[in-house]
Amino acid sequence: MSWKGRRSQRGVPSIQWPRPASKVVPVNRVELGDFTPDLDVYLGQAAYLELSLFEALGRAAVSAPHVRAQRTTARVAGSTLDRHRGLLAEIERTGGDPTLSMDPHREAVDEFRRRTQGADWHEAILASYVAAGLLNDVFVRLAAGLSADHRDRIVRVLEAGDDESAIVAELSAAIEDDPQLASRLALWGRRLVGDTLLVARAAISASHESADDERLEPVFTELVAAHTRRMDALGLTA
Repeated sequence: MSWKGRRSQRGVPSIQWPRPASKVVPVNRVELGDFTPDLDVYLGQAAYLELSLFEALGRAAVSAPHVRAQRTTARVAGSTLDRHRGLLAEIERTGGDPTLSMDPHREAVDEFRRRTQGADWHEAILASYVAAGLLNDVFVRLAAGLSADHRDRIVRVLEAGDDESAIVAELSAAIEDDPQLASRLALWGRRLVGDTLLVARAAISASHESADDERLEPVFTELVAAHTRRMDALGLTA
């Protein structure tokens, strides 16, 4: 039976109305390069954060539970100091004064270091792992808004070293020796990510008041996801 020309019960030909085209709503992906601070602000904050992390690691090395942990801490501290020196060199390359560039960030970063110093070596080294990982992610992404010349050198500085694998190996061994350590470090990690995200937020808004939370939410979701993967590497719940 052919359906062509078939009429409805009221005698009106049935008509196949064309479906309206689906409206595609564009999704604008927010890139941190859209919120990059001025170069001197960017470099000053990044350099002082690396210096602060280095100082925290130096104190942690004193309380390391054994020589192997002490050596790991010294290795990570050395990589952190190298990043600090690389950023200082970039400040000087632009004709800036490293001390003057870092000084405006001292109070806020020192407060962050005070809040995240930890009660013992395990908490201190986890603080370095969480803070350095998340903040380096932020500053690498922010570098996208710099000129190509500065961006390439700075990203090389920030991505140098293999600190994370060394910390994961040492903390994983410590947790294996003392399984009760896992719950304490998981709780500490959750506190650390909150404090570290506040520093990241300050870095993003340093020169851009328009960096509202709603626009940045997808970026912070990605940063938290990366943090979760770091905690997973330790077998800890983020």
